[in-house]
Amino acid sequence: MSLACSRSLFFMAFTAGAIALGASYYLEYAVGLVPCSLCLVQRFFMTLLTICCGLAAVHGPKRGGLSFYWVLAFCASLGGTVAAWRQVLMQSDQMLQLVNCSPDPEKLFGSMPWVCATVRMLSGGADCAEISWTLFDLSVPEWSLLFFMAVSMLAFFQLTRMVWNALQRPLSGEASHRRLVRD
Repeated sequence: MSLACSRSLFFMAFTAGAIALGASYYLEYAVGLVPCSLCLVQRFFMTLLTICCGLAAVHGPKRGGLSFYWVLAFCASLGGTVAAWRQVLMQSDQMLQLVNCSPDPEKLFGSMPWVCATVRMLSGGADCAEISWTLFDLSVPEWSLLFFMAVSMLAFFQLTRMVWNALQRPLSGEASHRRLVRD
């Protein structure tokens, strides 16, 4: 596994995350879509993932740092996958669209303890269940789910590859290939 390969993968993930964040802000401020609480959770994980990948691309770490960045990217993308999956399930269930709306996150965190407000924010509401914009017949949470799953699979593959390469090295410190001894 070369350093250039990992740096380019991190840079591509950073670029894709930055484009996705830019698209979410464009949909909010230019188009006028109001993000629900689960959308804000997904945006948080997207920001965390983008910052992690950007730092890794600039830093160019060695083996230990590389595994740290891949684990952090995997955790951030896994959290985003869970939030996006929850919202996709809510959008597919018609009964959830009849639930009362949850308050804005600013009001929610201002009036409740942080733990209760976070649990309520992750549970979603009726505003999370409605589909207000689609592209190629996929809603925003479905696009988000595809992105987070792709980055999760990439990070898992890279971590598995690092473990596999570490297991292939001999423990004695000698070279893994034999030298030919000549007279």
